[in-house]
Amino acid sequence: MEFFKCTIGGEIYGTGMTEIERGVAERKGIKAQEVQTSTNPVREKGFNFDDVRLMRGAWRNEPNPDACKEFFRCLAICHTVLPEGDESPEKIKYQAASPDEAALVLAAKHFGFFFYRRTPTMIYVRESHVERMGKIQDVSYEILNVLEFNSTRKRQSVVCRYPDGRLVLYCKGADTVIYERLVGGSDEIKKVTREHLEQFGSAGLRTLCLAYKDLSPDVYESWNEKFIQAKSSLRDREKKLDEVAELIEKDLILIGATAIEDKLQEGVPDCIETLSRAGIKIWVLTGDKMETAINIAYACNLLNNDMKQFTISSETDAIREVEERGDQVEIARFMKEEVKRQLRKCLDEAQQYFNTVSGPKLALIIDGKCLMYALDPSLRIMLLNLSLNCSSVVCCRVSPLQKAQVTSLVKKGARKITLSIGDGANDVSMIQAAHIGVGISGLEGMQAVMASDFAIAQFRFLKDLLLVHGRWSYIRLCKVVTYFFYKNLTFTLTQFWFTFNTGFSGQRFYDDWFQSLYNVIFTALPVIIVGLFDKDVSSSLSKRYPELYKEGIKNIFFKWRVVAIWAFFAVYQSLVFYYFVTDSSSTSQGSSGKMFGLWDVSTMAFTCVVVTVNLRLLMICNSITRWHYISVGGSILAWFVFIFLYSGIMTSYDRQENIFGVIYVLMSTFYFYVTLLLVPVAALLGDFLFLGVQRWFFPYDYQIVQEIHKDEADDNGRTGLLGTDNHLTPDEARSYALSQLPREISKHTGFAFDSPGYESFFASQLGIYAPQKAWDVARRASMRSKPKPKPTKMN
Repeated sequence: MEFFKCTIGGEIYGTGMTEIERGVAERKGIKAQEVQTSTNPVREKGFNFDDVRLMRGAWRNEPNPDACKEFFRCLAICHTVLPEGDESPEKIKYQAASPDEAALVLAAKHFGFFFYRRTPTMIYVRESHVERMGKIQDVSYEILNVLEFNSTRKRQSVVCRYPDGRLVLYCKGADTVIYERLVGGSDEIKKVTREHLEQFGSAGLRTLCLAYKDLSPDVYESWNEKFIQAKSSLRDREKKLDEVAELIEKDLILIGATAIEDKLQEGVPDCIETLSRAGIKIWVLTGDKMETAINIAYACNLLNNDMKQFTISSETDAIREVEERGDQVEIARFMKEEVKRQLRKCLDEAQQYFNTVSGPKLALIIDGKCLMYALDPSLRIMLLNLSLNCSSVVCCRVSPLQKAQVTSLVKKGARKITLSIGDGANDVSMIQAAHIGVGISGLEGMQAVMASDFAIAQFRFLKDLLLVHGRWSYIRLCKVVTYFFYKNLTFTLTQFWFTFNTGFSGQRFYDDWFQSLYNVIFTALPVIIVGLFDKDVSSSLSKRYPELYKEGIKNIFFKWRVVAIWAFFAVYQSLVFYYFVTDSSSTSQGSSGKMFGLWDVSTMAFTCVVVTVNLRLLMICNSITRWHYISVGGSILAWFVFIFLYSGIMTSYDRQENIFGVIYVLMSTFYFYVTLLLVPVAALLGDFLFLGVQRWFFPYDYQIVQEIHKDEADDNGRTGLLGTDNHLTPDEARSYALSQLPREISKHTGFAFDSPGYESFFASQLGIYAPQKAWDVARRASMRSKPKPKPTKMN
């Protein structure tokens, strides 16, 4: 947030061009040139204003010095900022509820009205050049009342008393609410200021109108009694305070307006464009003016000139004419009919584009007043149908309540998965209304972060959150859930087939401990490893091919067809386990000549089940690490360790005597090893053939990407981290690249040092500039091999 321009008394001040203005010029094919600034501009974080007409007391020479003085005093007094540190302009720090409020107080300081101290009832301002050029005086203003800003009022007011006893109400807020409360007359200044506000909005600047009102002691005392009563009320306090504020916040005199540049974070346009390619529809819900919102949407690549834009605005001549009459009932009726007409017109026009083969993408732009009527139960279905068929939706001049209403409309009306992202307190209701809330921790405070499900530092990290980690999590969850279903169905069906041979008598096939530990120990760890580490493609490829995210939108990996395939192979494998083992064991016998009994057969079948389901897990892994091998091998080993101990040592209970020595009997026969080899192979053969046919003839998108880049290094390599789609700034990328350059073991010591003589060479191979260090030449010279002396001839 930086104070960039302002308008005072109908005169616009400030030079320079915003990022939005440069983008608008580029869209129109105009070469943008930076405006020439003064030779000695003042620069500070939060203040990017440059106009010699207002700086260093030059405002005294302007045609409207009194308006300038009121403007600066309003900036210095009408706020809730707290100063910290030394009471000097160079060292003081301001703690504000929002960065734009801090920028306004900072601007007042640079204009010569330095706010340096605050008490519960006083504000101290060091004013310069007020009475005459060069004179500095400390002035104390008594703060009598503070009418705080909220999303309903959209304004903030302060009643203060000057040292000479003058009572003044200063007010700042949105132009829509300030203009409704201005005193009659001065139409020319109102008109010119409104034109300036439109210019600021077109440049992507956030605007606030400033106004003031002189109060008589009698009027103030009468109003203050009502204010105290409302403030001490125990019921509906906020509502009563708003009603009392309405009594005094009227007949205001317009001073001017401020324009603050809210710069886009790095990587926002690229992030939005990438998310759009991923099939995600992006809606912008903002409190900015329509012109500001549209230009920001253009700068973010959310809108472009190829789109067909539907605009539903309350800034029409017909609506203004009705509003001038002042009849609220007539305004509401006319607005509703007008919104209904515009919605129907846009929807009919949109239907025509749907019927075309290659129609343009659609975009909807609607302001807060029209949105209020469009959310009416009789019109919301029409609004929803139009919005869902648009690639982009921009809602401007909306309140926090309207943000939540729009989110709930899509969430409940369209039954779509919604994600809300914001960085301020006015985004909290929207974040809580969505399925997933993401808060950006920044200068706007931590309210959004505290109310969210996920917190990120910058908007561009949303690309990683969704396309990388979100997509990986979806694939992992699908595999974990379907695999749990498969392994338990396979295990249970082997017992089900056994009941046909027992006449459904209730005889168990497996020992109770086998059943209890199957999910707890023997098959638990591998699936956890898959849920933590499995990834189909690298993070860089996930962002390079955002279309891969559409597989999750279409729910390709968790359809009934996928579940049916897992169920089919579970049935097949259970039949193999049961009938292969039981039939082959009917003619087999142990080393003592005895035929295999029930517990011998069930132990053999359970061994095959444990080995097979663990090996089946490796077949669905896209990336296999050492942890996969350790978990699978460890789970199989855990079964053998358990059965050795269980059948050989733990025989003190009568119920366990049936399996005494079972594993020893089995492993003493050739049958055990042949079965252990053939049964898993026969069981997994069908899965192997199916996966091969599917990958060759019906591949998923990620499998195609895997084949394209199968010979490339992964993200851990130097190439991946130096790609254009990472989060490293140019300086960070260069530092990382230099840290990865080849190192040489010094010939002079036993330690490894950088080789400055060759560092710049290897950096140039990577396309990175690395200046040579001061000792490069000396180091190279010291490491040159000395010429061998010529041998002397012996006579």
